[in-house]
Amino acid sequence: MAKFGKRTRAAREAFAGKSNLSVEDAVALVKGNAKAKFDETVEIAMVLGVDPRHADQMVRGVIGLPNGTGKTVRVAVFARDAKADEAKAAGADIVGAEDLMEIVQGGKIDFDRCIATPDMMPVVGRLGKVLGPRNLMPNPKVGTVTMDVAAAVKAAKGGEVQFRVEKAGVIHAGVGKSSFDAAKLVENIRAFIDAVAKARPAGAKGTYMKKISLSSTMGPGVSVDVASAAGE
Repeated sequence: MAKFGKRTRAAREAFAGKSNLSVEDAVALVKGNAKAKFDETVEIAMVLGVDPRHADQMVRGVIGLPNGTGKTVRVAVFARDAKADEAKAAGADIVGAEDLMEIVQGGKIDFDRCIATPDMMPVVGRLGKVLGPRNLMPNPKVGTVTMDVAAAVKAAKGGEVQFRVEKAGVIHAGVGKSSFDAAKLVENIRAFIDAVAKARPAGAKGTYMKKISLSSTMGPGVSVDVASAAGE
């Protein structure tokens, strides 16, 4: 039988028997038990009634969280000439064209978000097998293929979160830090849930949001009452 440390046992006891909480109560529980030596991320997991293997049931989108994520986001931009200068001025961490493609092909992916101007997509397209599985492939649907690279860089660094449903119909995202004020976490969580609700695909049948849970990086998860969280 596995042995747990004192902190893990205390967290498990605090969460025992608790489920289908309001967003506010779930945040209070998660925050109160986020006691690692670093500022833990508060994470949301949503189980959706979709099968993303079908194109008309894919769920993806982007949301600028009202209170940011608390995370330092490294941004790479594929651009040339004036647009490359624009990206650098906006705060992009890595900017390049074919040279950046070669770096990524070599296995070095030192960034959390990837943006490209439309003319760079033939180059970026060669990286599909590398960037795609990491959900880093630029896409016009979420604003990462754009001529306005400055706005895209600022949005990425300012708390914008991309989401995409995984094979099992689950969406995961970080919605803030445990050090955030509880009210700000609640606001971020409700904004994220609302964005996922609005991204409901045409092919989704029956119950769309099946389960929502919150956790911190090192803590257990707790389920949230879907109807109240989604404002139903």
